[in-house]
Amino acid sequence: MKATSEKVNPEDYILSVLSPEDRLDAAFKIAKEAFKKTKLNMRDIENSVQSIRRKIYGEKK
Repeated sequence: MKATSEKVNPEDYILSVLSPEDRLDAAFKIAKEAFKKTKLNMRDIENSVQSIRRKIYGEKK
């Protein structure tokens, strides 16, 4: 029987080992960098991040 190997995309592997919460954190960090040069200020972005996190994970106390 011939052994086969499959190329793995490093980005797919990294995302697969992260927890859903860590994936969300990574996505928010990318979004912050992407919106850095827009007219939105960091406070607007932070408020949006908090709003989305509350919807996904519920209110953390």
